[in-house]
Amino acid sequence: MNIRRSAATLAAATVVLGAAVPAVAATPSPTPSVAIPDGLYGTADPTYDGVWRQSLALLAQRTTGFTPAADAVGWLAGQQCASGAFAAFRADTAKACDAKLMVDTNSTAAAVQALAALGGHGAATQKAVAWLKSVQNADGGWGYTPGGASDTNSTSVVAGALAAAGQQPSTVRKAGKSPYDALVKLSLPCDRNGGGAFAYQPDKKGALAANADATAAGVLGALGKGFVTTAGKTSADGACAPADAGTPGTLARNGAEWLAGSVGTTGHLKSVLPGAEDQPDYGNTADAVVALAAQGRTAQAEKPLAWLEKNSAAWAEQSGPAAYAQLIFAAHAMGADPRHFGGTDLVALLNATGPAPQAAAKATGADTAADEKKDTSDSPFGVWWTVGVFLVAGIGIGFLISGRKRRQP
Repeated sequence: MNIRRSAATLAAATVVLGAAVPAVAATPSPTPSVAIPDGLYGTADPTYDGVWRQSLALLAQRTTGFTPAADAVGWLAGQQCASGAFAAFRADTAKACDAKLMVDTNSTAAAVQALAALGGHGAATQKAVAWLKSVQNADGGWGYTPGGASDTNSTSVVAGALAAAGQQPSTVRKAGKSPYDALVKLSLPCDRNGGGAFAYQPDKKGALAANADATAAGVLGALGKGFVTTAGKTSADGACAPADAGTPGTLARNGAEWLAGSVGTTGHLKSVLPGAEDQPDYGNTADAVVALAAQGRTAQAEKPLAWLEKNSAAWAEQSGPAAYAQLIFAAHAMGADPRHFGGTDLVALLNATGPAPQAAAKATGADTAADEKKDTSDSPFGVWWTVGVFLVAGIGIGFLISGRKRRQP
C-alpha cells in the first residue's frame, strides 16, 4: 500500500516511485499550492493525498504504541463530508461538500481503518462504511471514484475498511456479488502469463496484465485484512490453482506465490516510468512484504524486508509520512522492530513530521494474546466462504495514495 493511485496520477507532474500516496505519488513540492493545515503530517502539498497520508500516519502511530495528537486526529475526522465520504483533501471544511468536490473510496477506506483503530469514532466510521456500501459496483467491487470501474486496489482497501469496522466483506453484496467475486475477475488465470497475480483493471480490450501493486493489495483483500497485519500461519509453496473453483484463500495463495517469485531474485520490485530505466519500487516492495507475511510466506518476505532495511531510508525521507508508515507496516507484519530498521528509527522520523503523539500504555497480556489469536486464525474470507459461500504512473500505494490510477505494466 503506497501512494494511492488515480486522480492524483492524472494531476501529479512528477512521481516518487512507490511513495505512500493513494494511487499516484507526487514528489514533495517545495512550494505547496495550499497552506499546510495545523495537525496534518508532512510538508508536501496535501491536495491529492492529505487524508491518505494522515490516515496511514495515525494508523502507524497507533500500531507502534502511540496515541496520536488530538489535533492530528481532529484534522482527519474533520475532513469527512456529511454523506460519510472523504475526499483526498478539503481545504475549507467550513464549506459543505458539493458535487464539485471529488470524494473517493480510497481516502474514505483509509480514514475508516485509521479511525476504527483509534477508537471513539464509531458514528463517523459507520457513516463512512454506509457510503462505501452505497457506491459498490454491481460486480461486487469498487472503483476509485463512485461509478468508476472496479479495480483491485480500491476493492481491497475497502475490504480492509469493512473488516476494520467489524463487518464481513464477503457479506457486503451488490446484485448478489461480493468483493471476492470482483477479485476473482481481476486475477490472472493460472494458464496465462503472470498467472496467479492480480491486474489493476482490465485494459480497453478486457485483457488482464499482472501488476505488483495490485497483487499485494489483492492478497490482503482476499484475506480480509487491512494495512496492519501480522504474519499468518506458515504457508508452503503451492502451484497456482483456479481461483473460481476455490476459496478466497486460493486467491491469496496464488497472489503470494507470484509475489514471492517476483522479489526472489533481487529482493525488490521494479517500477518503470515511460522512457526511463527500471528503478526500484520501494513502496510496492514494502506492500509485498506485508502481503507475503499475511499469507504466511515469511521466509519469502525476509529478503525484501532486508533490502528495504538497507536501501529505503532516502526514499522515505523524500516521500514523507505515508512512506514511513508503509515501512512500519512491513516491519510490524514481520515482527521486526521499526525503531531499529537498518539503523533507522522509523517511528521517531514519522512522529517528527507532525504533531507529537503520546506514548500509549503497554498492551496487557490478554490484549496481546487476543491480537495474536486474531492474526493467526484462518482468513475471515475463508471462513465466510465456507459458511456462506471476497500521483502518476509507477507508484506503489501499494496501498498508499492513490487518488490513484495504477498503470498496467
